Amino acid sequence: MRISHDALILVADGRKSLFLRNEGDADYPNLVVEDQRAQAGLKDRDLKSDGPGQAMSQGGSGRHSTMEETDYHQQEEDRFAADMAALLAERAQANGFEQLIIVAPPRTLGELRQHYDKAVEARIVAEIDKDLVNHPVDKLEGVLKGL
Repeated sequence: MRISHDALILVADGRKSLFLRNEGDADYPNLVVEDQRAQAGLKDRDLKSDGPGQAMSQGGSGRHSTMEETDYHQQEEDRFAADMAALLAERAQANGFEQLIIVAPPRTLGELRQHYDKAVEARIVAEIDKDLVNHPVDKLEGVLKGL
């Protein structure tokens, strides 16, 4: 993949994000970290206040079924993705980038897509469904160049 000079690259998952800028050229990318954010690794007990609820069945048999427990960690990851999309929208409206490449695992990428602003959508040149957020920057350059 060729990454244009000054392109913005968002590498994210549901808990961590890196905003990188290509200060090199398309043939020799030089990715530089502009910003990085991480979500606090909250424990389950910090995210919820109580156990799953119960409901009485209709018909008077006296049986109850347990409701499915909410996945609070997934909710936090989805919220983090929405926050990243909002940050991209702010940057796009301030003309902070002309081209955008987004690298994220499929679930995070799907959540980001739900929150893209029109200005962000217009600047996306590639979406890559890979989890690369924990790769060192020099390895990211190689992986992206090889795509």
